[in-house]
Amino acid sequence: MNSYIGGSLSKWLVKCLGEYSIDTMSMRDDLWKEKDFTKYDVVFHVAGIAHVSTDPNMEDSYYKVNRDLTIEAAKKAKMAGVKQFIFMSSIIVYGDSGNINDKKVINKNTITNPSNFYGNSKLQAEEGIKSLENDDFKIVILRPPMIYGKGSKGNYPRLAKLAQKLPMFPDIDNERSMLHIDNLCEFIRLIIKNEERGLFFPQNDEYVKTSEMVKLIAEAHGKKITLTKVFNPILRLMGLKLGIVNKVFGDFVYDLNMSDYKENYRIWDLKESITTTEESNSKKSTSKESTPKEESITLTQKITHRNKLPKKIS
Repeated sequence: MNSYIGGSLSKWLVKCLGEYSIDTMSMRDDLWKEKDFTKYDVVFHVAGIAHVSTDPNMEDSYYKVNRDLTIEAAKKAKMAGVKQFIFMSSIIVYGDSGNINDKKVINKNTITNPSNFYGNSKLQAEEGIKSLENDDFKIVILRPPMIYGKGSKGNYPRLAKLAQKLPMFPDIDNERSMLHIDNLCEFIRLIIKNEERGLFFPQNDEYVKTSEMVKLIAEAHGKKITLTKVFNPILRLMGLKLGIVNKVFGDFVYDLNMSDYKENYRIWDLKESITTTEESNSKKSTSKESTPKEESITLTQKITHRNKLPKKIS
């Protein structure tokens, strides 16, 4: 089994021949508790319920998986002498997208304000593992915006399908922070290499306008799509009541200065990232090779950074 982010990072680090030894493990059952963590320098924890649900029956599951499981894994890693624990949180801890009629910019002074138990469970997980940190156990928390790339899930592939079918698309002047999967993987590689600790907000080096992204996707497939402002007044009215309109056309960005790092991790700019993503997805859709289904609730990723000699892994 594999997760989208965990699997992508594994493939990214494998390119660094001889530098990393990588192991993965499902956390669906309790077998992971019997795993020997003493051989690892770094644990990258990506297990969690990734989708947003308003079903009250799901609330306990969110906290058990996103919060409790994260804290339990971090405690085990610390007891085993792991040097660095990296946790994938999310921009969702700041709440929902801004209204289509308003700007929403997150800066270093913005207070977290989750609007659902998905965001709240992520935030509580952050708080739970931060208390475990000491000189020998470094905690890294990542709060990325929407991640996209080859094989990604969520809103990006939905917009990609629309871009290939619609003759026109609403031209709303909005801005959204996004992060291509390769840029994220390179950022994590640097975080491991530099033995970092702390809170980080990786994103692409430019904001995304939804309509421009849809246009780039269409162009990557040799199609033409017309952007129009005709629907804008209706969409702005709909945005007062419909969350889906704000999710697509609302503003939701990090201040770009929050995402600067001492080394460059932005492998692709927006246009390049769209082109490489759509080329990869086109090849994937025509390939007969099966790919693992995303199991974001079941997987943790463990990376061994070889400082001196290669370490054996199970």
